[in-house]
Amino acid sequence: MTLDPKIEELRALKAKAREGGGEARIKRQHEKGKLTARERLDLLLDPGSFRELDAFVIHRERNFGMDRPENQILGDSVVTGWGTIHGRLVYVYSQDFTVFGGSLSEAHAEKICKIMDMAIKTGAPVIGLNDSGGARIQEGVASLGGYADIFLRNTLASGVVPQISAVMGPCAGGAVYSPALTDFIFMVKNASYMFVTGPDVVKAVTHEDVTFEELGGAMTHNAISGVSHVAAESEADCLYLIRELLTYLPQNNMEDPPFEPTTDDPLRMEEALNSIVPDSPNKPYDIKDVIRLIVDEGRFYEIHEHYAQNLVIGFARLGGHSVGIVANQPAVLAGVLDIDASVKGARFVRFCDAFNIPIITFEDVPGFLPGVGQEHGGIIRHGAKLLFAYCEATVPKITVITRKAYGGAYCVMNSKHIRGDLNLAWPTAEIAVMGPDGAVNIIHRRELAEAEDPVALKAKLVEEYRQRFANPYVAAARGYVDDVIEPAETRPRLINALEVLRDKRDSNPPKKHSNMPL
Repeated sequence: MTLDPKIEELRALKAKAREGGGEARIKRQHEKGKLTARERLDLLLDPGSFRELDAFVIHRERNFGMDRPENQILGDSVVTGWGTIHGRLVYVYSQDFTVFGGSLSEAHAEKICKIMDMAIKTGAPVIGLNDSGGARIQEGVASLGGYADIFLRNTLASGVVPQISAVMGPCAGGAVYSPALTDFIFMVKNASYMFVTGPDVVKAVTHEDVTFEELGGAMTHNAISGVSHVAAESEADCLYLIRELLTYLPQNNMEDPPFEPTTDDPLRMEEALNSIVPDSPNKPYDIKDVIRLIVDEGRFYEIHEHYAQNLVIGFARLGGHSVGIVANQPAVLAGVLDIDASVKGARFVRFCDAFNIPIITFEDVPGFLPGVGQEHGGIIRHGAKLLFAYCEATVPKITVITRKAYGGAYCVMNSKHIRGDLNLAWPTAEIAVMGPDGAVNIIHRRELAEAEDPVALKAKLVEEYRQRFANPYVAAARGYVDDVIEPAETRPRLINALEVLRDKRDSNPPKKHSNMPL
């Protein structure tokens, strides 16, 4: 049977679009150890689910030789469309470095804006795979306008649908601000980088010699700047981790997160928790060990693992329900709150609240980090961000105080006073204005100054203070702690609380928007 010529033409054009920049450029991409735009989508999406849009779009620039036939590439430099991940709809775009270095043209931007508009209308996540040399210089301001069109949609979609960015290669100049406006940024170690100005410009302006990796590599942004949330070992690992992240997230802000049945007993007691907090109040322990002993199957999806490690954040499940976890980390800086940890926690709390994910807080905090650097860096303003985020959040909020809850940090870490729904404490909890040593120095300053043996007197007074306040019962007597529980029963108590709070309704006063201390 002879094929209709028009069908033949259609098939030929689609095949041409799938070639991107051609075999030679695809080969160069592979030689760098990188996948092509379409190969990435094949790994990210469920097999056979991708439906492409705008495969026939061509850029409109006619100057600088861009009108030559070899430069009229179908689809331009980005592949867009939708597909499914674990059977759930997602909208995707994948920049094609084989076509003009993945540079953003007016047409390129319009393709991205189209699927973002659809995502907002239909209520599904947007995932962007970034691999671009930046604005297409030949198009000038039209390219810059295209970036701004995308930035607007990132902002309008914020808090409406989850937005995830994967930086798979270069991301420079204005291009970095679209990922920065999204909820989570993934980067690939030794393969991707982000910066506003590259090493050459930095050297020309500041005379600093710096490599691409040092300036804006994956570990730079995951450990130092905090711009990126997850550092992947490879492109395949990156795309797998995005698929995994989506299992914890709802499709949009009107839905609840997906429920995943578990074989982990909701009534499971964990005796190891009864001895996990050291006897010495100054001895560290790893809060991640606590988290893994409590959550379903011990699976904890950590976010910002390498940044501000004195605070741990991430997703897990309890009784099959997705939860966001915020926890002080006694193993790093004694779990103290500083500028970076406060901002890290605030952003995560706000994300969870925007997408109906209950927040579980594990508290062991000696206070805010003192020092000139912190004060001059704005610890007051940045610490207020975390406080603001917790105060504003209306999702179910549960706190477990494992050990220290001192000073203003006690208030900030989802205390009862800022609408904590259920506040539990272990018997090892210490809730006070400050630690015993500092408190005795202030309260008994005169006695210590006049004592014949101030060392012995101080030791006695510190022990008395510890006996008086280094326990949860004073706070429990006032109702600031709802219950003191055995550590072993934390898992069943949290699962029960989530069931009780499932239909919680809370709201904030009507307003256009809040003015958090940014």
